[in-house]
Amino acid sequence: MERRRVRAAKYFERGQGVSEVARKLGVKRQSAHAWKQAWMRGGKEALRSNGPAGRKPRLTQEQRQQVVDAMLEGPQKSGHATDVWTLPRVRALVRKHTGETYHISHLSRMLRALGLSCQRPERRAIERDEKNISRWKRVEWPAIKKMRGGRSASSFSSTKAG
Repeated sequence: MERRRVRAAKYFERGQGVSEVARKLGVKRQSAHAWKQAWMRGGKEALRSNGPAGRKPRLTQEQRQQVVDAMLEGPQKSGHATDVWTLPRVRALVRKHTGETYHISHLSRMLRALGLSCQRPERRAIERDEKNISRWKRVEWPAIKKMRGGRSASSFSSTKAG
């Protein structure tokens, strides 16, 4: 958008009208008129972006990086019994490292913005024996499943052939 506004300023400097500028840039005439008014008051600088709209972030870039680094070390390093991050745990981590408190629903948005995603742990038994499972798949499963070309039991239907 800023590039369009700066291009509009160049057109205004050449003496082109609002309607012509709006048509060339593919914007509404009202927008081009507002840009011209701002340009007349403050030149090209008045058409530059003021940065992202909305409230400024409470955490600095360094604080956000501290949180990410602490999360990548793992929950157990932060004193938790299991190796799973939950939003309440992340909330406590953010409070510990920055002093800021966030609502849990906001934390998930913040984590996505930091490039982190929600992961669901695989539900596997602790006692799982990969070697035994591999052997079973290789030896026992082929003996259990149907053999190709073999005859299966015939099936019956209660409908009459037509």
